[in-house]
Amino acid sequence: MSKSKVALITGANRGIGFEIAKQLGRLGITVLVGARDQERGKTAADQLIKEGIEASAVILDVTDEKSVKLAAETIARDYGHLDILVNNAGISHDNGRKPSEMPLQATRETYETNVFGVVNVTNAMLPLLRKSEMGRIVNISSSMASLTSAADPTSPSAMLNLLAYDSSKAALNSITLEYAKELRQTPIKINAADPGYVFGDRTAADGAKAAVRLATLPNDGSSGTFQNENGIIAW
Repeated sequence: MSKSKVALITGANRGIGFEIAKQLGRLGITVLVGARDQERGKTAADQLIKEGIEASAVILDVTDEKSVKLAAETIARDYGHLDILVNNAGISHDNGRKPSEMPLQATRETYETNVFGVVNVTNAMLPLLRKSEMGRIVNISSSMASLTSAADPTSPSAMLNLLAYDSSKAALNSITLEYAKELRQTPIKINAADPGYVFGDRTAADGAKAAVRLATLPNDGSSGTFQNENGIIAW
């Protein structure tokens, strides 16, 4: 059983998820690389280990209840608890299509990962998080989920129109609030993180900053909020 802090990051074998794992690992936290593919997860974990981070791969398909259950059982057996859960795994199938041109099946698949997958993983991991003295849950959202921003024709969000992705992340924000209400009287804090637009001069490492800050909030930190690396933003 591990006495150190343990963090599970879904979709952590690449991109922002990998950077979140790396930054948490550099803080001395044991990181579990959640990945659908065993080899890719192991490769990512091995890379973190080479950097002096305590890491291991956990096979985890957020859309598969059996896979999530087995992952929770593995963590319970090997570590006995979980301190941090970062629901990072996400997909986008919009591909620039107009809402009226978006195939229903592609929208369903987006929700399976971005919405139902988060509920699946969170419910499975909550018993382990309750064993932590200060459990933290971070849901990776997007500025595109902000209804306030989307309704403003001058905002960057208004320039894109991604039916499935944007609405799935807005649903994720709502889900974050519902869990926050349930967990209000517990030490567990849950927040939604906006990584920002990761392209050009903004790297995946930059995108990880908000999640890492929310994953390591002090006991008097916020819960039930939507934040980027600079603080609270509009829903």
